[in-house]
Amino acid sequence: MTIQHQIEEYITIQSEPKLSDMQELHRIIMELMPGCRMWFLDGKNNEGKIVSNPNIGYGLYTMTYADGKTKDFYQIGMSANTTGISVYIMGIDDNTYLNRTFGEKIGKASVTGYCIKFKALKDVNIDILEAAIRYGSQQKP
Repeated sequence: MTIQHQIEEYITIQSEPKLSDMQELHRIIMELMPGCRMWFLDGKNNEGKIVSNPNIGYGLYTMTYADGKTKDFYQIGMSANTTGISVYIMGIDDNTYLNRTFGEKIGKASVTGYCIKFKALKDVNIDILEAAIRYGSQQKP
């Protein structure tokens, strides 16, 4: 099964309004990051145990751990959660940047060091969310 097919399948198993919101977010991210590397992480570890929600990823970011080891990962991620949708912005060195820059303007969302979590797209300012995604997609890979 291709990554694109896994992504489409993951989005279509969501209930409304999450399904429509995730389709719209996917469209927006693809417009902002045309031709980017696509990821689908099923949320399972190497032993097949579920350790997180499945994630859709966009772009390429190389994470460097404290011990110097590196791991390729996505720049922007999206995931359904129990109460709505999470958008992950990876590769930002300053863990206060997202909240300081976008937190007060984004609407009804929780903004942490690398995650913007909201119940539905109608609750957030799409222009501000796009600005955060655009910023994250321009960070060094």
